[in-house]
Amino acid sequence: MPLANNTHLNIRPAIIDDCPLVLRFIRELADYEQLLHEVIADVPTLEQSLFGDTRHAEVVIAESQDIPVGFALFFHNYSTFLARPGLYLEDLYIQPEMRGKGFGRQLLSYLAALALKRNCGRLEWWVLDWNQPAKDFYQSVGAEPMDDWTVNRLSGSALESLAASYDRKISL
Repeated sequence: MPLANNTHLNIRPAIIDDCPLVLRFIRELADYEQLLHEVIADVPTLEQSLFGDTRHAEVVIAESQDIPVGFALFFHNYSTFLARPGLYLEDLYIQPEMRGKGFGRQLLSYLAALALKRNCGRLEWWVLDWNQPAKDFYQSVGAEPMDDWTVNRLSGSALESLAASYDRKISL
């Protein structure tokens, strides 16, 4: 799908100096999702987790006319059934005033191409149940909702409690 209004989108890998911008986009996304109160990320933590010795995720920045308009943050996961890696899209965000121009589709298209280049068997992500515009958009590009799966999460004291029940030292 060509971009609307002949608007060009440049997608580039983030650099460490982009961490304040990435944090701003994370906060904007969290505000939209009514989850801003959960954001504890800060620039030093992003710098360490995205650009430190162990890089836990990757980020690409979407720019229109050299102005950042959004980002995607993703990392590799693995499918035992396929015996291949996949890409997991943690966040995709386009600023509200820039939506409807095809930028979100371009970001997903970029990630799909990257997944194939890296021999990934899947590109996966979650979407909030109430976010119908996002659900409609994802289905329009061929994504299939995985209604048979329930997301589970351990965090905070529940994570600490379960970890404390492991009675051996972990060596890495």
